[in-house]
Amino acid sequence: MFDLSAHHSNYKDDILSGLTVALALVPEAIAFAFVAGVNPLVGLYAAFMVGLVTATFGGRPGMISGATGALAVVMVELVAHHGVEYLFVAVVLMGIIQVTAGIFRLGKFIRMVPHPVMLGFVNGLAIVIFLAQLQSFQTKDANGVLTWITGEPLYLLLGLVVLTMTIIHFLPKLTRIIPSSLAAILVVTGLVMALKLDVNTVGDLASIAGGFPTFHLPMVPISLETLLIVLPYSFIFAAIGLIESLLTLQLVDEMTETRGKGNKECIAQGAANIVTGFFGGMGGCAMIGQSMININSGGLGRLSGISAALFLLSFILFGSELIEVIPVAALIGVMFIVVIGTFEWSSFRILKKIPRTDAFVIILVSGITVASDLAVAVIIGVIVSALVFAWEAAQRMDAKTYTSDEGFLVYELHGPLFFGSIHSFNNLFNPQDDPNDVVIDFRYTHVHDHSGLEAVDALAMRYHKQSKKLHLVHLSPECKQLLDQAGNMVEINVSEDPHYHVATDRLA
Repeated sequence: MFDLSAHHSNYKDDILSGLTVALALVPEAIAFAFVAGVNPLVGLYAAFMVGLVTATFGGRPGMISGATGALAVVMVELVAHHGVEYLFVAVVLMGIIQVTAGIFRLGKFIRMVPHPVMLGFVNGLAIVIFLAQLQSFQTKDANGVLTWITGEPLYLLLGLVVLTMTIIHFLPKLTRIIPSSLAAILVVTGLVMALKLDVNTVGDLASIAGGFPTFHLPMVPISLETLLIVLPYSFIFAAIGLIESLLTLQLVDEMTETRGKGNKECIAQGAANIVTGFFGGMGGCAMIGQSMININSGGLGRLSGISAALFLLSFILFGSELIEVIPVAALIGVMFIVVIGTFEWSSFRILKKIPRTDAFVIILVSGITVASDLAVAVIIGVIVSALVFAWEAAQRMDAKTYTSDEGFLVYELHGPLFFGSIHSFNNLFNPQDDPNDVVIDFRYTHVHDHSGLEAVDALAMRYHKQSKKLHLVHLSPECKQLLDQAGNMVEINVSEDPHYHVATDRLA
């Protein structure tokens, strides 16, 4: 279950940190619900249930999960076209996919996400969240057409947004007793009520009064058509949730100098989304910002996340009337601060200092994130980075040649032998002009895949046709077993030095 006596935490720090996180979670959960186009209560329920389950059973104590902008921005289309009930089904399937990923230990593959992809990921996320706020600056005219607000309403909205952002930015310099985002919302709400300003509030958009989450079977037709509608969204939700959660887990690991369990976190995230889907929540994943708040406040144990979720539930049960008077402008200000904090501004400074290919990947992932979604962007970014690495590694295939004491021509290979370097490998040899005995020394190279093995087989055939003998030294035992054709035509000397494996999964 969970251990409240973890040596890195204590009750007091965890509970106080949990309270701080819960207070900061309220406006963000509401704002993300608006982004997704659902009732704010759907976002608050998700923040409570996802936060509670992952804090209790997850693989990273101290990490906070809840409704997030990364998921909210891709939920809009499903909700707009099919309704919130289909969203609940998609969230349940999302959870099942995530649990499956954890069972099959797929969490380890987050190690393959390069840093440029991570930069593009967070930058694209920040841009998407920013663009989602712009709808609050629009209104419908008499014909139902969306137009940008102008004049006094625009100036009033901008003024309140700027005031909110100013308080959030400067208050921590004076005191950290109360979360700055909560203080900003309280000040702006009090100002609007005192001056009776005519602005939209949470209550104008939807009522968030509610009780304890209750079990709810999604009201959708049970059919293949329903499955075909929600399944593509579920895969996208699952990918985004796992990517953001595992990236956040890595960040918390670095901050605490400990190691979380990625596969366990995958299962916990999936279980949390299954639960929230059946209890009227919009689903969620780990939250980078809230996790940083929790760690910096001293919440290093599971109790911090559990208390944050329970405090949030108490706000839902007893504080709904207070939340409904919050001006929408204050939530926009909170989200703009999230955007500023999420965007990696240092990426502008390093673009000219890093390799052009890495700069291209950062821009590519950011652009695809905005145009499509986060999961597609990260996957494409990883593929492009892998292809770039393969191309550069392929250029490093070379050989040093010399004549041995026995009069054999020796090719001492340097560089990896894999599908990308086969062309360079083949160009190193000239069977027609080489002497009758040729030695290929694999001491300083590795055969990384089946394509490399096939290249050695093909080279053996070339020497065989010239009636010349090929000697392979310092091969791994596995290579010897897989070299079917070459094994009959060449002399293979297997050294005990190499211990690598070809085309196998040896990751923990």
